Amino acid sequence: MTTRKLTVRETVPASRKLGAADARKLLAGMKTLVVARGKKSDSFDLKGGITDEMVEAMLGPTGNLRAPTLKVGKTVLVGFGEGAWEEILG
Repeated sequence: MTTRKLTVRETVPASRKLGAADARKLLAGMKTLVVARGKKSDSFDLKGGITDEMVEAMLGPTGNLRAPTLKVGKTVLVGFGEGAWEEILG
C-alpha cells in the first residue's frame, strides 16, 4: 500500500466476520463496485441501487466479506485481481 501512496484508515481483523449486512453498508454512498477474482473482474454501477447480486458477489463461500476490500474514492474494490487493482489504483 505504501508504494501506491495509499492511507489505510481502518483495518478489520479476520476474526471479525463481516456478512451481507456489512457489505450493504460498505456500498452506501458509493458509485461503483468492482469484484476481482484472479484475472476476472466484474464491475457494477450502483446508481440504480444495491442488488442482492452485488452483495453476493462481495461474499465468499462462507458468507463473509471477501478480502481484501478497499474503498477508493467512490469505488469499492473487493478481492484481488492484478488487472483490476492496476485499473483502480493506477
